[in-house]
Amino acid sequence: MSSQQIENIDIKSVIPKKRQELLKWYGWGYKDSEFVIKDRTVYFTSPRYLVSSNAKLESFKNYIGSMFKIMPEHIMELPLSEARIKPIEYAEPILNDNFVNCLKNSKIDYSVDGEDRLVRSHGQTIHEIFDLRYGNVKKIPDIVLWPTSHEQVIKIVKLAYDNDVVLIVFGGGTSVSGAIHCPQDEKRSIAILDTSQMNKLLWLNKDNLTACFEAGVVGQDLERVLNEHDLTLGHEPDSIELSTLGGWVATRASGMKKNLYGNIEDLVLNIKLVTCKGVYEQKFTGAHKNIGISFDNMIFGSEGTFGVITEVEVKVRPYPKVKRYGSIVFPDFSTGIQFLREVAKRRCQPASIRLIDNDQFQFGQSLKTDEGALVNFTNELKKFLLTRVKGYNWNEIAVTTLLFEGTQDDVERHEKLIYSIAKQFYGINGGSKNGEKGYILTYVIAYIRDFALNCGIIAESFETSVPWSKCEQLCINVKLTIHEECRKHKIKYFYVSSRVTQSYDAGACVYIYFGFQFSVAGYEIESPLEMYHKIEEAARDVVLASGGSISHHHGIGKLRKKWYKQSVSPVGVDLYRAIKLDIDPKNIFACDNFLMPEDKVDFDGLTSKL
Repeated sequence: MSSQQIENIDIKSVIPKKRQELLKWYGWGYKDSEFVIKDRTVYFTSPRYLVSSNAKLESFKNYIGSMFKIMPEHIMELPLSEARIKPIEYAEPILNDNFVNCLKNSKIDYSVDGEDRLVRSHGQTIHEIFDLRYGNVKKIPDIVLWPTSHEQVIKIVKLAYDNDVVLIVFGGGTSVSGAIHCPQDEKRSIAILDTSQMNKLLWLNKDNLTACFEAGVVGQDLERVLNEHDLTLGHEPDSIELSTLGGWVATRASGMKKNLYGNIEDLVLNIKLVTCKGVYEQKFTGAHKNIGISFDNMIFGSEGTFGVITEVEVKVRPYPKVKRYGSIVFPDFSTGIQFLREVAKRRCQPASIRLIDNDQFQFGQSLKTDEGALVNFTNELKKFLLTRVKGYNWNEIAVTTLLFEGTQDDVERHEKLIYSIAKQFYGINGGSKNGEKGYILTYVIAYIRDFALNCGIIAESFETSVPWSKCEQLCINVKLTIHEECRKHKIKYFYVSSRVTQSYDAGACVYIYFGFQFSVAGYEIESPLEMYHKIEEAARDVVLASGGSISHHHGIGKLRKKWYKQSVSPVGVDLYRAIKLDIDPKNIFACDNFLMPEDKVDFDGLTSKL
């Protein structure tokens, strides 16, 4: 074996087999990371992020108090989230006896424990979390399987096919499309295939800068083992702490550093997919190739409907010698978008470049902790210079956060170019510290959704991709629509903001953040979850009418399948149905994604002919 070839490295996962010991099953992330209210103020309990553990967040308390009319002097003591979760009764599992006996004989680990089944019954949509918190869970999987290899997955798929058992593949559980949510009308036994025990680095070739991992490896574990060899994949989605390589492929994921390293489809060289008809894989990897029609594209974004992704070969890169953060302040969101467009036009994006509007800027400012008299004075001085000297309106400014990676010389040249372009658009250097905080805060923001629910606020984000020429107008249209919908439904207190997170030659990815208060003393909104979906659907209709896509990287699942035919055309739906019928004739991978009831595949008709 070459000294440049490394094989079969077991990676110790940060997530235990009993996920519920470390992670919340009723919300996002780690159990030790949570926004809480105590001593009449807000704290963040985590030791993991740049927001200091148990530091007072007075500004954040005042911000949510003014935004949602939760007055600081009236804020109640709120205990930790778990104390407020309604208990859930686990339905008795529907088990296929022959399937279970064969699992035992094959020495494949499994569980029918109610809690094991529950924590793998959902992703992270507001619908799923809301129902969990209020005890509205009807159907959960019947059995959880933990294969440890590609060969065991082949056995499981054959057993499922022979016994007509449904398989739903579970990776990190971070889906925000409803893709892994159990179909509520499924009568067959449902088995969750948890890939977490398939997390080896199968081989690493430093000469070719390629590596092959089992698909269940968690993003942060994958990066850690590559970093130990002075390498990186560079794929860094917001969910990297919890999501898996197989999940990235199945959802056609994108990361914060896609400008330098590419989206997941740019990084993958080969995929093994176990289907009911056998194993799909390509035999040649490396440089560009022409082998006729390649069906890899069928797997990217397939969301568990065709089979189980077991192994993924990827391109890796040398770990960057220098990482440097930055930030730029613009007079308004429109000018910031013009800057991003110019940078994309010149194809000189740094590893990450993201623009937040004023609403998100103010929100981010509120999360700052008290950093001492000198730092606070310096921040006030910067604000004075920005508003009084430069004449920027504090309630209109927008901010771009930056991350540069590479050699010292490369980073310095890149910084010089980016900041020179920014000057053409009245951009002012906001400093590296603000850039780093803005970058890391992405991980913290995910926890705010659960804190909001504790305070009677329902909130979520959704994303789209849009041509540059329609980017700003789409943001305006969506905000106007949400404002109009809230007024129409007599919602008094709500929040909406936008950010541009990824940029391309022809367009960009836009995130919309939206939430409203549904419960406070003297004010209640009936059926808040249904109301949220009604408003979000109106917003998504406007997204498509404004030139946006159904999704940039979150996927379709069950949440967005209403717009699938509109996005891919009836012919596209027919092609999907044809592949599904051929590759999965018994609908074993029956997670019910993509297709509305009127477009469902006629499996019964096919089965009667078999």
